[in-house]
Amino acid sequence: MSFDLGALKSAVARHQRVTRVVIADLRGSSPREVGAAMLVWQGGQSGTIGGGALEFAAAQAARDQRETRRLTRHALGPELGQCCGGAVSLLSEIYDAKAVAALEGEVIARPIAAATAMPLAVRRILATARDRGVGPEPALIEGWMAEPVTRSARDLWIWGAGHVGRALVDVLSPLPDLAITWVDTGPERFPERVPEAVTVLPAVHPAELVRHAPVRAEHLIVTYSHALDLELCHRLLSHGFGFAGLIGSATKWARFRSRLRALGHAPEQIARITCPIGDPGLGKHPQQIAIGVAAQLMRQTAQTAQTKERRA
Repeated sequence: MSFDLGALKSAVARHQRVTRVVIADLRGSSPREVGAAMLVWQGGQSGTIGGGALEFAAAQAARDQRETRRLTRHALGPELGQCCGGAVSLLSEIYDAKAVAALEGEVIARPIAAATAMPLAVRRILATARDRGVGPEPALIEGWMAEPVTRSARDLWIWGAGHVGRALVDVLSPLPDLAITWVDTGPERFPERVPEAVTVLPAVHPAELVRHAPVRAEHLIVTYSHALDLELCHRLLSHGFGFAGLIGSATKWARFRSRLRALGHAPEQIARITCPIGDPGLGKHPQQIAIGVAAQLMRQTAQTAQTKERRA
């Protein structure tokens, strides 16, 4: 988990005064991990720290909070009646425009008590992040809370803003560490409201934008045109990608494979494109497709993490 500075800035711009509640420490079983956070304001909230009773009580307390920063400890079973047998420490901090403007650096480190000097362990964490670009795990260290600032780790390009494209954006945009670029043929193709984390790129000739995508980006091709779908596959195979998924049937994909071979692509390269995407067993409704695709992408993330752990 990490400090989502962009979400905090947006919430403060809309609501002026926002309380950020983060799990600073835990002992035993907990519904969420250290660093899980939510933003709370009068009349609303976003994000989650998990645990229905814990989150409800923490949100209520955040709206009534007067001190700038507060650390509280909660025994989940005895105090809140939750099945989790652990205890969590919650750091609740009030932010306004001035406080947000003061946040800087790749790691947000601040004292729980204003007069506390920065410990050597925290100074080392900041130096490592600055010199080596290695962010720490969120942690409460000797009275200081240190959290890395959120940086999108995965570039996802969604080609097409029809029913399936919109469902994909709705499902995928709240996921952490995703930077979504959304492409279609004109601004009228997109909904009036688009999630803040999504970059909209209308283009008369969308395939011309492929060259601007990072070579390790992931792509979901769900346009209204089979001709455009084929052109995107052709351009991506020539450009490079981390993952490419195409909506369609087995018949469509058989025709595409034949045409891509005719365009000079080797069968083993063509096989890198996934078609169909998602889980066909879930159904063909746009939201069902989107849920299956989200699960597919999250499984890839988990498999990559497991591979790194085995190699470490």
